Amino acid sequence: MEPFVLQKVENGCELFYIKSWMNQNAGLTAGFTSRLGGVSKSEFGSLNCGLHVNDIHEDVVRNREKLAEALRVGLDQCTYAEQVHGNEVQIITREHAGAGIDSRERAIQSKDAFITNEPGLFLHALFADCVPLLFYDPVQNAIGLAHAGWKGTVLQIAKKTVEAMSLHYGTAADDVLAAIGPSIRDCCYEVDEHVISRIRQSMDELQIRNEQEDGGSPIYADKGNGKYNLSLQQMNRQIMIKAGILPSRIEMSSLCTSCRTDLFFSHRKEGGKTGRMAAWIGLYE
Repeated sequence: MEPFVLQKVENGCELFYIKSWMNQNAGLTAGFTSRLGGVSKSEFGSLNCGLHVNDIHEDVVRNREKLAEALRVGLDQCTYAEQVHGNEVQIITREHAGAGIDSRERAIQSKDAFITNEPGLFLHALFADCVPLLFYDPVQNAIGLAHAGWKGTVLQIAKKTVEAMSLHYGTAADDVLAAIGPSIRDCCYEVDEHVISRIRQSMDELQIRNEQEDGGSPIYADKGNGKYNLSLQQMNRQIMIKAGILPSRIEMSSLCTSCRTDLFFSHRKEGGKTGRMAAWIGLYE
């Protein structure tokens, strides 16, 4: 069953919620935006949440306001970052509230993963094919969010996020619920030998096999001529398992951003000129 459930909110935003988590804890909100229900025009139509794609600034801020309204929070409770395809984790505290909501200069700089245990803070990260990774520790009431393109994946950002939650909040990995959100899937994600060599290096380091023992699809498939279809979803799932998260606690979306440009922005499918979705997670006060 698809863990990210589409729902149209009263203000018009169409959002994918992780309903199973939210049903377990009414104080939690977590999910992923679609491209629908905003005010942006043309290739950014319509719920573009990215300030860095040359959309009209005021339209993007209004879209972020609409998302906050849909979540029933103030925009000044939200955080946004300048992501760099790295694996550094930022601890989010009250002092970060409102970071980057209307300005790239005031965003959290050069970070791709975010953790907090403070209610009233709502973490956001931006995507247009890369993989959203969401983490929820119901025991310590801590949350995490990470942005994993292929570079962040081979840098094991999923493992780094779990380790940071353990260090700072006492999270036990086998208590963690994890979700892998809508992103470009292996059906559409073709990469070259350079990328696969980095993937293999990370797999060797973590002792991850290409063929999945539980019958899941392989991490990559050789197409010949130095080209491969790559599943960043399966790779991140295996990294989560190696970090100690139980396989039964990992939800994985079946939605491909490249296949479904009616619902999502896709950097690859749309030739680089497109908007950004936002993944979010937060605990209500």
